[in-house]
Amino acid sequence: MLLISSMVLYSCSSKQPVRTDTLLREWQFTQDTTDNPVWEDVTIPHDWAISGPFDRANDLQEVIVVQNGESEPTWKTGRSGGLPWMGKGHYRTRVAVKKDRFYTLVFDGAMSHADVYVNGEEMVYWPYGYNTFDCYILPELITGDSVDIDVYLENKPQQSRWYPGAGLYRNVHLVETNPIHIPTFGTLVRTSEVSREKAIVSFAAELQNGVDSTSAEAEGVTIETDILYDGKVVATIDGQEGQTEVAKPHLWSPETPNLYVARTKVLKGEELLDEVETRFGIRSISYTPEHGFQLNGETRKFKGVCNHHDLGPLGAAVHKDALRHQIKMLQDMGCDAIRTSHNMPDPQLVELCDEMGMMMMIEPFDVWNHGKTENDYNKEFNDWWRQDITNMVKHYRNNACVMLWSSGNEVWNQVLEDGIEIVTNLQALFHELDPTRPVTNGMDQAMHVIHNGFGAAVELPGLNYRTGRYEEAFENLPQKMVLGSETASTVSSRGVYKTPAVIQPDAHYADNQSSGYDVEYCAWSGLPEQDFQLQDDYPWTLGQFVWTGFDYLGEPSPYDTDAWPSHSSYFGIIDLASLPKDRYWLYRSQWNTKSPTLHVLPHWTWQKGDSVPVFCYTSYPSAELFVNGKSYGKLRFATAEETKRLAKGETIEGVSRMPKVGEFEVPEWGSAPRPELLPRYRLMWFDVPYEAGEMTIVAYDANGKEAARETIKTAGEPDHLEVVWANEEENPEELCYYTIRVVDKDGNLCPNANNLIRYEGEGFIATANGDAACLESFVKPQMHAFAGQCTFIIRKGAKGSFLMDR
Repeated sequence: MLLISSMVLYSCSSKQPVRTDTLLREWQFTQDTTDNPVWEDVTIPHDWAISGPFDRANDLQEVIVVQNGESEPTWKTGRSGGLPWMGKGHYRTRVAVKKDRFYTLVFDGAMSHADVYVNGEEMVYWPYGYNTFDCYILPELITGDSVDIDVYLENKPQQSRWYPGAGLYRNVHLVETNPIHIPTFGTLVRTSEVSREKAIVSFAAELQNGVDSTSAEAEGVTIETDILYDGKVVATIDGQEGQTEVAKPHLWSPETPNLYVARTKVLKGEELLDEVETRFGIRSISYTPEHGFQLNGETRKFKGVCNHHDLGPLGAAVHKDALRHQIKMLQDMGCDAIRTSHNMPDPQLVELCDEMGMMMMIEPFDVWNHGKTENDYNKEFNDWWRQDITNMVKHYRNNACVMLWSSGNEVWNQVLEDGIEIVTNLQALFHELDPTRPVTNGMDQAMHVIHNGFGAAVELPGLNYRTGRYEEAFENLPQKMVLGSETASTVSSRGVYKTPAVIQPDAHYADNQSSGYDVEYCAWSGLPEQDFQLQDDYPWTLGQFVWTGFDYLGEPSPYDTDAWPSHSSYFGIIDLASLPKDRYWLYRSQWNTKSPTLHVLPHWTWQKGDSVPVFCYTSYPSAELFVNGKSYGKLRFATAEETKRLAKGETIEGVSRMPKVGEFEVPEWGSAPRPELLPRYRLMWFDVPYEAGEMTIVAYDANGKEAARETIKTAGEPDHLEVVWANEEENPEELCYYTIRVVDKDGNLCPNANNLIRYEGEGFIATANGDAACLESFVKPQMHAFAGQCTFIIRKGAKGSFLMDR
């Protein structure tokens, strides 16, 4: 990708910069459609809907969700977040220009149906709100020292099945160059023959003179490209395209995210006309039945998550500090990959994944030409799929972190006659633009695609859920590999525990919460252990992408059908306030191989006489539970063979028993629960009598020696606030995440506290508490605690204080 954020490159022969990239931050905005609209000054990125208010009527959808097995229409409340993102918006700004220079506007994303005008002339229309697109400011429009830019946007009802955001929610760039220049997405870097000893780097550049494509030969210019590592030139390529050898390359991987830069100069004699820097990494990837997924010749499996694009209380408006904070939290969990579900990512996310060592699956579409909502991308697909894929692939094909592409998610064409033709055409375009990466597709209709030819046509088959059909897929599909393109969809609410802990799909409670014991899911999904087992036991599985890393606005399953006020997801491993749920440590115990994990749940503030299930998520081989010094037994994990005995009803000494399973009917297209797998990955003590005091878990190493312990004490009444700067170590540029904890006089978290927390001071940006049914505003400096905690996002360097109402 072009590194264009705040970039200025100078000619050697003058002080005139040959290329500048300016972020257009200050705009005016209105939704007033009268002849004399009222304008509001806004800063881009801007999401016009995140300030609310929440309302059940916002995009209330009466639909049949066929893929969930529904046959009758139902009212889907909060499906797209319950915020007012529908309607039209108009942005305008004025920018300084020079008559002898050439200008390109680059929009990282605009939600949606963007119509861009310069001095009253239409420059570009781009309907898809997630893609990056550009347009030129035609030279004949520059008649003075400035031009006026107007952007008209429209979001239609039933355009999305999650919260899309609204407005210029990503960065807008003004790129100034000479008329002869390298255009947007105009460089291509590929690496081949990669080893620890050497690598071949191939390079090609496009060239334009004004709005017309041209060549170096036609313009009488030369193109020189230096390959740099750590600021030092290690190789050079002469010409508009060519290749060179890099000796002893520093390879890119999640563990060693080494990056190179291709610095390209366009010269006419001694005059520098343009200069761009393209960042890339040297690494090899392969996918084979014999070795699975290999990065730099080493087999590994994706430990990934799916993420939607919103940033919780910030809405869809992108901020690099927020993206960095998400990546750091996921990496501490042991996660090494992100699937951009189900749309193109913000360029800053890809840039950070390159820098921080996070692999990516980039996915453009949730639908093809058969929609899931009335006005979704199905209305645009036939006319726009080629342009949208082209922009996406050219944008990100130079990024080392991108391991594979996806052609779509749960598209209904997978069971229709045109599906094979469409997926074949899409894959052909992907490979025309980038032959170095495979293309997958997230398929949820496993009972059909395994046998109807669609699954065989997908280059790298991905299954969404359907764990009970993995072996059937392996046996019948010619690729002999299966990727968990979307897995689990376990639901939970942070800090909320429903007893007894029973495996149950689609569980509903009066408080609109899901149990934090991580035993509940939707009828079409499952529990983490089903995916752990498939990845651990079968070499032909390539890894998984869990739904989801973070909670997001919209899709509040299982409270999605006439269940307002639920309006955000319960799927996240981390909640909407960026606070980890207990499930975070379950995944960490399996994925983080750098530091040990020991986590016990639930809290220890109950009522006298309660019988409490206690779960332990740990990377240690065994642990023992104590309540006020009394042991409730030492448990170890079941082996794979022992789970088969548990499934037959056997009791194994020193191994957790299986949790009970509720009564329900497994749909034909679903997967049956496998309670026997939980003792392989969790230590569980059921029916522990509650006594006020303290609960302690002691972990033992392989030699039976104590390795770690964790204690949770019974909490008293709320006494004061504990404030933790959650992203301090990340050295944020602007946004500081503060975790606010309501604690008793001894500093113990009060797990049931819902006190109102207020911020008084400067620099307030947003707040959230992680409650999917909470209707309080994200943009007012106050929020009730949920399960004793909430998050405030404050501008760095601001002064203020947090207060608690009693």
